[in-house]
Amino acid sequence: MDTSKEIYAHSITPQDSLFDLRLAEIWRYRDLLMLFVRRDFVAKYKQTILGPVWFFIQPIFQTAVLAIVFGGMAGLSTDGVPPLLFYLAGVTAWNYFSNCLRATSNTFTANAGLFGKVYFPRAVTPLSAVISNLIQFGIGLFLFLLLYVFFVFTGSTLRANSALLLLPLLILIMGFMGLGLGMLVSAMTTRYRDLQYLVEFGVQLLMYATPVIIPLSAVPAKYQPIMLANPMTGVIETFKYGFFGTGTFSWMLLGYSTGFTLIAFLVGLAVFNKTEKNFMDTV
Repeated sequence: MDTSKEIYAHSITPQDSLFDLRLAEIWRYRDLLMLFVRRDFVAKYKQTILGPVWFFIQPIFQTAVLAIVFGGMAGLSTDGVPPLLFYLAGVTAWNYFSNCLRATSNTFTANAGLFGKVYFPRAVTPLSAVISNLIQFGIGLFLFLLLYVFFVFTGSTLRANSALLLLPLLILIMGFMGLGLGMLVSAMTTRYRDLQYLVEFGVQLLMYATPVIIPLSAVPAKYQPIMLANPMTGVIETFKYGFFGTGTFSWMLLGYSTGFTLIAFLVGLAVFNKTEKNFMDTV
């Protein structure tokens, strides 16, 4: 009897820990990860007339509408910051979080056909969405910095300060919060498709409960607890405070955002790992 053992290049073993991100395995599939990043980025405006120009047009129009409606018609405070700059700062930060959440919240349903044919670490798909949206965030940040420099040279009083050093932390919080919540929703969507629709309009509604449109300092006291409960409030307030030197900066508020992100990511990862074992039976 032949007792020799076959040697395999790869072996697929069940995932024991719910909190295992399998970073070593994801690293082995890094070429696939980068392929998905390119696919997500290029496919967004493929076969459009303006192509990548949409990466600039979208935040510009969004900012212009907010400035006209809320800054002009409603006369809401912007903490002394030029309205266009104030709204573009909020839009840039908020869009990164919301795009990550939207893109990762349909991982299982959108990729069911691919997942059923070939094995690769399933976490590669939502990670690629976060990275491709990070590139889009970089484009939006570049646009914001151009407008920022313009207002500085035209005499606006903008006091950038040391809180800007927290920008990498803010980017990590936005990305991981969107990733964690997205993985959680994606896992639950395999059974309850209603969540897809809830996320679409829920994200839009949630924006009005963040300092994207109105600074925290201008919110009436009786409504501030609602805005403070939003974990994105600390992120956007810190982002604006770092560039403008006005608004609210609180370590406690930023700590709440960080803690919420860690919990959301761990819960999302655990539910995602549990669901990937048998989602093909329900999706």
